Amino acid sequence: MPSSRTGRPPVQRAVRGPVAPRPPRENPFRALHTRARRAWDRPLTAYYLILGGSALITVLGLVMVYSASQITALQMSLPGSYFFRKQLLAAAIGTVLLLVASRMPVRLHRALAYPILAGAVFLMALVQVPGMGVEVNGNQNWIALGGSFQIQPSEFGKLALVLWGADLLARKQDKRLLTQWKHMLVPLVPAAFMLLGLIMLGGDMGTAIILTAILFGLLWLAGAPTRLFAGVLSVAALIGVILIRTSPNRMARLACLGATEPQSGPVDCWQAVHGIYALASGGIFGSGLGASVEKWGQLPEAHTDFIFAVTGEELGLAGTLSVLALFAALGYAGIRVAGRTEDPFVRYAAGGVTTWITAQAVINIGAVLGLLPIAGVPLPLFSYGGSALLPTMFAIGLLIAFAREDPAARMALAMRQPRFGKKRTRGSQRPRRWNTMRRRAAAARSSGER
Repeated sequence: MPSSRTGRPPVQRAVRGPVAPRPPRENPFRALHTRARRAWDRPLTAYYLILGGSALITVLGLVMVYSASQITALQMSLPGSYFFRKQLLAAAIGTVLLLVASRMPVRLHRALAYPILAGAVFLMALVQVPGMGVEVNGNQNWIALGGSFQIQPSEFGKLALVLWGADLLARKQDKRLLTQWKHMLVPLVPAAFMLLGLIMLGGDMGTAIILTAILFGLLWLAGAPTRLFAGVLSVAALIGVILIRTSPNRMARLACLGATEPQSGPVDCWQAVHGIYALASGGIFGSGLGASVEKWGQLPEAHTDFIFAVTGEELGLAGTLSVLALFAALGYAGIRVAGRTEDPFVRYAAGGVTTWITAQAVINIGAVLGLLPIAGVPLPLFSYGGSALLPTMFAIGLLIAFAREDPAARMALAMRQPRFGKKRTRGSQRPRRWNTMRRRAAAARSSGER
């Protein structure tokens, strides 16, 4: 073997084999899509979407109520934070109702269906008693509780119809009676029409539309045939046309669809047009929180029915799209809860609540955008109004309870380690660091290591 100049044998270099081709780089957009899909498929996704989405909508609504109601309160010789404090109190009570509803078992929700329906019917009938009902903006749907506090019983009628209708359809499905059209319609449709009649006695057609949407949502989930569904829809549409044609106020609202300038005459479309002005002046990121111009007496009901317009003016397109995304996430989570359960009551109740919140949000936002007639319904969890906030937060608690009842979600919640409030058991305590190092040193000395 030839030697090198140093006398050492030459170093034998290893023969390199063929270089393996590198795996192709993964598309970052595809990887992001895969991660997002895995996140959506987790058992607790619906639970966190309902809890987080409703909390964000409520908190953002409190901020916008404070911003949009200051001028109105000052014009009424009230403190600037008057409406905000009342809404904050309603949100605190609603949070308690949400927590109670989220911890209640399903059988207790079913047991409350008939008492809530009876209480709602009693209060809605009490509104029509002379001296008890209070008229607000031409609609007599309020009961005075003393001082400045009032309650609108028709808002609780939505919750009553959801719970009672879900319990009724679930019991009939257990007995396999929903295959007959008479069992599907009776007594659900007559009871819904009774609630609608009590609401329309006060002239509140906006709430009646929401109640009708809940009824159709329950019938759709129950698997109503197309002919039956179309027949009930035709009857409801005919009644709606008659109610609109016989009311000059409703005809005036219908005539304001697509209006871009105030008109002269009996129909001026002032509110609809200034809602469009508020949205148009917001731009991409808005004029800034509290810097709205339309709320200075130009836009009626700026903190109730048209709070979305003030949001668009102050927070811009980014703020309005954020609100729409939160409602879309809440609707998706409700549909997911209704679609993944095997309990018929949970399916009907979750579908009814989702229909209620989604339909009311669409009607309110559509009216602000000029796409639908102004129906006078608040934006759920967002607009000012304790009578609308309390039953809606209880309904959100229902969705949270149903999301927790999913077997996969229940298992995932049980596997979570408690971080606060609970101490570890004696057997699960981790050894202290100094004790571990002493054992390692003793083992090293016994093996002869230094």
